[in-house]
Amino acid sequence: MKVFKEILFKAVTYFAAIFSILALFGIILTLFMEGIPMFQEVSLREFLFSSAWYPTNEHQSFGALALFFGSLAVTIGALVIAVPIGLGTAVYISEIAGSRTKEIIKPMIELLAGIPSVVYGLFGMAFLAPFLIRNIGIDSGLNIFTASIVLGIMIIPIISSMSEDALSTVPRALREASYGLGATRWETITRVVIPSAKTGIIGSFVLGFGRAIGETMVVIMVAGGAAQIPSSVFDPVRPLTTSIAVEMAETVLGSIHFHSLFALAIMLFIITFITNLFTELFLFKKVK
Repeated sequence: MKVFKEILFKAVTYFAAIFSILALFGIILTLFMEGIPMFQEVSLREFLFSSAWYPTNEHQSFGALALFFGSLAVTIGALVIAVPIGLGTAVYISEIAGSRTKEIIKPMIELLAGIPSVVYGLFGMAFLAPFLIRNIGIDSGLNIFTASIVLGIMIIPIISSMSEDALSTVPRALREASYGLGATRWETITRVVIPSAKTGIIGSFVLGFGRAIGETMVVIMVAGGAAQIPSSVFDPVRPLTTSIAVEMAETVLGSIHFHSLFALAIMLFIITFITNLFTELFLFKKVK
């Protein structure tokens, strides 16, 4: 009976691993099969370097450059907000806060991860955008700045939780050795603990980047929806995910517009793939 259970357990776990790999290859295959046909009618140069995205005009144009810059702008803005707050929170929870304070703060931070993205979008539309219009004097509250703030709040739990886990794995002996040499708590944290946990910390930044650039609902609701290359943080933009989600229902199956949206999805996939590959090759390789 014990041998049978062991065989069954191995079979189930093997099937789960194979299923995950097949699902990944299935997604990739679908993206490329549906996206590549667009390039039979649209040149790769126009797709990558033109900012004119007019898929429903009489003279259609499929330049994704403005959409790419829209995604990049809100993602970088979100990281600028989330990285210092998330890392600071992780350091406080791991190195400074007492056990009772940890029990209060950590679940509250992680609760942010459980809030649906549409709720964040409603917060941005109903509160943050009007607040910015009243206090900054901008014409529209739906822009890069608003989207970056909301996305930044969304990815704080990811960065904070992963960074805190990385900091907690640093051996206590390193801290005690630092204190023994006369270092202050600040010096120990900044020169010993954080450098020792840099792999996990940078990994949290990469995961936060992937979460932000792939977010859809928030950027649909608060980014403004204008397919343009921004010149200011208060300009409205239309990220890649917005175009895919909003326009897919309007397309005709098998049309060039339909295939162009899959081409945008390929672009998103390549961006996240290169980011993770860079992290694996140049960061974790050094640790090994």
